[in-house]
Amino acid sequence: MRLSFLQALFMGVLIVLALGPRAGRAQAAADDSAAPITSNAQSDPASTNKAHDDSFVIGNDDVLAISVWKESELTKSVPVRSDGKISLPLVGEIQAAGRTPLQLENEIIGKLKNFITTPEVTVIVEKVNSRKYNVLGEVSKPGSYLLTTSTTVMDAIAAAGGFRDFAKKSGVYILRKGPDGKEAHLKFNYKDFVKGKGSAQNIKLEPNDTIIVP
Repeated sequence: MRLSFLQALFMGVLIVLALGPRAGRAQAAADDSAAPITSNAQSDPASTNKAHDDSFVIGNDDVLAISVWKESELTKSVPVRSDGKISLPLVGEIQAAGRTPLQLENEIIGKLKNFITTPEVTVIVEKVNSRKYNVLGEVSKPGSYLLTTSTTVMDAIAAAGGFRDFAKKSGVYILRKGPDGKEAHLKFNYKDFVKGKGSAQNIKLEPNDTIIVP
């Protein structure tokens, strides 16, 4: 009986040793099949979708970050000149002002196809210097200011240091040019506003608005 037990134990050890490598390979195969699959397209910078704000129009003095994939000499920050143009190697001078970033991308791609088989171009507005408004008249710091998307008439007057002593606070108005080129006069009565009347007068400013404080 003792001999039969030892024989059985010995046979069991032999079976484990024989099946060990196979079991290891089977487990490795199972692990590989369970591992997530990574697509080459996901790791390829050229395949990344680029989001754009189609409502933003590039203007003079804006700074653009232009990136051409795998072309370090063409990847740089460039300012939009006063004539609305930028200069790039291989591309030359190109009109930037008055276009959206996506439109400018497509224009650059079209010109680079003469030199690069499949150019991948990204245009990002790095600094917005073209969107400005003006505050003139009886304020402490009259001048031109950069416009944010939420700047109101009151924000603009505060940025300009507030009213001077003899400012006609009830006669403030905003000059705004419409799409047809005609200039509109939008009134802002500060005295009524601080009394809680006419809150709708405190409008959000648009690029090139001019606030006049008599």
